[in-house]
Amino acid sequence: MIGESIALVVAVLWTTGALFGELASKRLGALQLNVIRMALSLLLLGTALWFMVGHPYPYLADGETWMWMALSGLMGFGLGDYCLFNSYNLIGSRFSQLFMTLASPFAAITAWLMLGERMTLLGILGMAITILGISMSIMGKEQEPRNKDSHSPIFSFSHSFNFKLPFRGIIFGTGAALGQGVGLVLSKIGLEHYTASAPLESGLSTFAYPVGGTMIRALAGLGCFLLLLIAKGHVRRLTTAVRNRQGMHFAFWATLLGPTVGVSLSLLAVQYAKAGVAQTLMSLTPILIIWPSHLIFKTKVTPAEVFGAIIAVLGVTLFFV
Repeated sequence: MIGESIALVVAVLWTTGALFGELASKRLGALQLNVIRMALSLLLLGTALWFMVGHPYPYLADGETWMWMALSGLMGFGLGDYCLFNSYNLIGSRFSQLFMTLASPFAAITAWLMLGERMTLLGILGMAITILGISMSIMGKEQEPRNKDSHSPIFSFSHSFNFKLPFRGIIFGTGAALGQGVGLVLSKIGLEHYTASAPLESGLSTFAYPVGGTMIRALAGLGCFLLLLIAKGHVRRLTTAVRNRQGMHFAFWATLLGPTVGVSLSLLAVQYAKAGVAQTLMSLTPILIIWPSHLIFKTKVTPAEVFGAIIAVLGVTLFFV
């Protein structure tokens, strides 16, 4: 039950981190926040590795480990977090985390394509139920965009079939889930190479593997965000964001709970428990976040949205039976 317990802790950490992430994103901007988060996470992870193995970087990781973990970072942090924090601005952390339940189906499909892991009929049914649950939560009367500067249209197929969220928010939410799901599978491949190239007798503790792997992922994510920041000409916005003390405070906690402790523990959970069970428990965030999101952001929560979130998580559970 060690892996399952760790996965449940991760769900709580990600819930809290998501709330801090929304607060920070509104004050600093999504792209600037991601650069700050990656830089802070590298400092925290490097410090952790220094105490664990005496080196502030994964010094025993081989070339294949770096390659797979870097690819995982580009997908999980580069694509996933960029989409996630933009979705925070557009649809809020509660709906964004609901879309993150799609990470499990995306992970299973990627594992099927890359690792040959088979997909069962129950898994396919679970995927359909997860999508149904999300649809139940986001369909209905239109809402005002979360970000007043956004002029995104509401996506609709007809006058009687509407999504009450901005279309860009839906795209970013789905992209965030895709990045996390694919990134998780790539991380699993990278960790297998890492443990093979750096056996325990070399001085690495078991927990140093996910910490070192997360550091490689964060390096790739930071490089991706810096290039994007320069390409968009937003370097000055970064310097302005760093001076925002309240935003930086929220960014620190979002970083500590998310890409540092949370992600590292998620990789550890996968080592001690079946990937499907661990991912299912970590997917409880959309349910856990409903009440604190209502208290902090005063968002109206309807019974259909709560029921839809529960259905979505149940679909994720079925996916890995």
